[in-house]
Amino acid sequence: MEKNAPFPLDPSRRNFLGKSALAGLAGAGLSLGLTGCQDATSTTAQAGTATGNAAAAATHGKFEVAPGQLDDYYIISSGGHSGDMRIYGCPSGRTFKEIPVFNVDCMVGWGITNESKAILGTKPDGNLRYKTGDTHHVHGSYTDGTYDGKYFWVNDKLNNRVARIRGDTFEVDKITDLPNVQGHHGMFPDKRDPVKADINHTTRVFAGSEFHIPLPNNGKGIDDKAGHGCLFSCLDAESMEVRWQCRVDGNMDLVATSYDGKLAASNQYNTENGVLYEEMMSAERDACVFFNVARIEEAVAAGKFTTIGTSKVPVVDGRAAANADPKTALTCYVPVPKNPHGVNISPDGKYFVCSGKLSPTCSVIATQLVEDWFDGKVKTPRDCVVGEPELGLGPLHTGFDGKGNAFTTLFLDSQIVKWNVDAAIAQFKGDKAIKVVLDRLDVHYQPGHGYASMGETKEADGKFFNSGNKFSKDRFLPVGPLHVETEQLIDISGDKMALLHDHTAYPEPHDAIIVRRDRIKTRQVYDMAEFPNAVTDPKSQKVERKGNKVTVYLASQAPAFSMREFRVKKGDEVTIILTNHDKVEDLTHGFAIENYDVCFIVNPGETKSVTFKADKAGIFWCYCPHFCHALHLEMRSRMIVE
Repeated sequence: MEKNAPFPLDPSRRNFLGKSALAGLAGAGLSLGLTGCQDATSTTAQAGTATGNAAAAATHGKFEVAPGQLDDYYIISSGGHSGDMRIYGCPSGRTFKEIPVFNVDCMVGWGITNESKAILGTKPDGNLRYKTGDTHHVHGSYTDGTYDGKYFWVNDKLNNRVARIRGDTFEVDKITDLPNVQGHHGMFPDKRDPVKADINHTTRVFAGSEFHIPLPNNGKGIDDKAGHGCLFSCLDAESMEVRWQCRVDGNMDLVATSYDGKLAASNQYNTENGVLYEEMMSAERDACVFFNVARIEEAVAAGKFTTIGTSKVPVVDGRAAANADPKTALTCYVPVPKNPHGVNISPDGKYFVCSGKLSPTCSVIATQLVEDWFDGKVKTPRDCVVGEPELGLGPLHTGFDGKGNAFTTLFLDSQIVKWNVDAAIAQFKGDKAIKVVLDRLDVHYQPGHGYASMGETKEADGKFFNSGNKFSKDRFLPVGPLHVETEQLIDISGDKMALLHDHTAYPEPHDAIIVRRDRIKTRQVYDMAEFPNAVTDPKSQKVERKGNKVTVYLASQAPAFSMREFRVKKGDEVTIILTNHDKVEDLTHGFAIENYDVCFIVNPGETKSVTFKADKAGIFWCYCPHFCHALHLEMRSRMIVE
């Protein structure tokens, strides 16, 4: 590597990555003719690297966010198997917040306070049902085809839950368990109501599942593979209750929704419904399945559903064999190359793009033709495919600039490829001279998800594309075997893409959205009246005993708690309720008890509570762990356990 080069370049490493990944596919018998593109792509890649770095050096300065200045966008990201979410600034890449969702967080007190336990769910003994989670996909609520900042949702693939995050506080307010599924992966809200034309905002959230399980999964029928299945779920955006589920062929990866509310879609692998690897690879093609939401809800309303096990959620049959007649079908299976990965809709709502992964192509599916198929106007579902450009090795996910161009991550080539959708359609119709691929840019290394600024809304602005790379290798200072991951921000505003900068991400973020800052309106101070158990007296000295249950009512106001000490007895069940009476923005307090595994924060105007057993006698200092005042170290109380 050249000394002081702005970005580490190592063509030999790129060749090793590309060839070893391809060799792995070939060894499994799955190269599918991809080797033919390798040499040409590698040559282009090396040329693109030099061009990209020169462009980066020229453009980086104009996107630098100076100290004290605000970013133009939020990047709202999943955290992966950390179970959390993260918020970064764009274009700075600065980390603003980590949002505990399915994990335990001793700073915020998530999974420790009574309020958070009620959202996460507990066992009969009061302990959390789960302490782990695997967040993958984050999406926001819509009004008139663009983000409205009200809600964001994220999935838990590990324990099959959907969490909702309030946009005004960026804190979780509800978590819903999905019945009858495992491997809940893809998720997307609708953009308007599919039935009521006057409702032009998000009303439903759709969730796909990956793993076949017995239905019901109660220990019976384990060896009866015909009884195993996957379900597509629909949740109510406000109540977060599951409205209905639809049984499908295949395993579902990602989810996308149309702008008119009529369709939800999920790319599928294993349409063979296999359990073993070999069984999943026998068919020539897989599919992108489309759900006719209005028809499904009509079927549910008409009682044409079953239920599974103890769940009362209506389940309709969306398998291909039960939906052969387009005019009554609930689902449409559009054939695409084997093992597709990712489906995304263009900002104009005209096309769904399904990436090939094991094929060097992306399939462009016309939204109107899918709707026409449901009306019996299109002969076969495959006729809904209007483009299938060859882009390179390992296409996974696609973003859009709102100017007719698409940007697809190439996992095996470690590239982002820019291509034109209309040109791809023209090529598919027979124009062999048209230029489909407009630019390529190396990223470091092997990108998974990529997403454009406002790219999943009708306001896609074509300014930035973020590449979420799965390996960082030699990009950062080494810290042992576990490396951070590389998030690379790319300027897509010109004809040529330019790499702007790397920012690190603790493993393993998965997907994100880039939201313009004016779309999000946060609050800085809570209204104390929101909390029914608020301690309204800032000088409260109240300790209430009912048998062996003791409730301590505390207030915090810098630099003191309202009680200098409180007394309980060994064996008591103690509940501490704490209200922060400070009204100044950014004046958060904390409450921690030595040797009692209690630690949480309360923001201005907020109330939280915690319950524990006083099982050790003695004096235990309580202190504020969150810096709040010049006399912060003196902000203490004492719990005396007699």
